[in-house]
Amino acid sequence: MSDNQSFGLSVDRSAEPSTALLGFDNVLFPVGDLGEAVGFYERAGFPVALRLDELGLAILKVGKETPGVLLRVEDGILPRTPVWPSPRFWLEVPDARAKGRALTDAGVVLLAEPFSVATGWTVEIADPWGNVIGFTDYLKRPELARTP
Repeated sequence: MSDNQSFGLSVDRSAEPSTALLGFDNVLFPVGDLGEAVGFYERAGFPVALRLDELGLAILKVGKETPGVLLRVEDGILPRTPVWPSPRFWLEVPDARAKGRALTDAGVVLLAEPFSVATGWTVEIADPWGNVIGFTDYLKRPELARTP
């Protein structure tokens, strides 16, 4: 039994190679103000890969991968508090509780204290427009974790 199967997850190997899902490209977050958004995400630990103010776009790096978080200014989007059923985008970190402390030290408000999940710990934040980002670790299942 694979590790994924032990969690009730399986891999669909029936997809045609030409239609297979290969991985994430970019995750797009709508924001109301590019400067404010970039400042928030920099405090949260995201390096800026590219910023095009004239287009209202910024691309933030995530690990060693080329895809990242794309911030795009949208007309009329206002600051809001996220509701629980909001979509969530989680990123793997070596230690979510340490990330929570670093976020707090950087002035980023946590949605809640770090909480336990099946593989380790998770902490979540929301940008001023209600986009929810989680940071999760695999401290309880290190064999599934990425290496830095």
